[in-house]
Amino acid sequence: MKYLVINGSPHEGNTWNLAQQAMDRLRLEDACAQFDTIHLMRTNLPFCLGCSNCFRLGEERCPHRSIIGDIIRRIEASDGVIVLSSTYNMRETALLKNLFDHLCFMLHRPRFFRNKALILTTTGGIGARQSARSIASFLSGIGFNRCYRLPVIVLSWNAYRMMERKTAHRMESTVRRFHRDIASGRMNSPSVAVMIPYNLFRGMSLFCGKSSEYGTYDGEYWTQDCRKTGTYDRSVAVPLPKSLLGHLFYRIGKIAGKKMVITYRKESSEF
Repeated sequence: MKYLVINGSPHEGNTWNLAQQAMDRLRLEDACAQFDTIHLMRTNLPFCLGCSNCFRLGEERCPHRSIIGDIIRRIEASDGVIVLSSTYNMRETALLKNLFDHLCFMLHRPRFFRNKALILTTTGGIGARQSARSIASFLSGIGFNRCYRLPVIVLSWNAYRMMERKTAHRMESTVRRFHRDIASGRMNSPSVAVMIPYNLFRGMSLFCGKSSEYGTYDGEYWTQDCRKTGTYDRSVAVPLPKSLLGHLFYRIGKIAGKKMVITYRKESSEF
């Protein structure tokens, strides 16, 4: 299995030590495990400019495409993604949030349907659960099939070592479930919380194609033949009740799309 580790912390301290222990655990589950690592601090990814090029013209027009494109390709090449973040104010780090800002177009055009994630967050006090939940919410929104969360309280100064038996058990259980899910090749059914925006965008975007007054790339994406009729990506089976719910919100999206005008109008889109 190939795993991509995305380190959203600004240095290699407690969260990185936790990640090393998780990787050791994965090696016990899978002797052939391979790890590719992205330290976001070293990518020098600039702040997202909010130019909306990715929404209007396609992600190829992002001013920071050389960095973002490489990250996207490495996610797609992996079997599992391990996302790390220390906890700042009960949320993920600014480094990780900046990456998410650059990928926000995928909330409109989800992509990583076959990917599964293990989210590791640490805190010296409170908030690790909230930051893990925030990360999982975003990853699910851009298509990730399943997210496993391991928030941990670390009472040390960049020298965390897992001592508590309860935490060790949580680590072992979470990593094992993450690995087995990937190894199974099974695609899990999307949650209702994911189905609703997916089908709302599917309906609304019918009215913002290139031929419309304010055409966007969203319109082109959702009118492609592979997405016209399905309530979710074809690679993922959707039970009938969820499929019916998807069709309902697709109709709501079509109604809303007729009445809404999304312009993404900017004084300048060139930076």
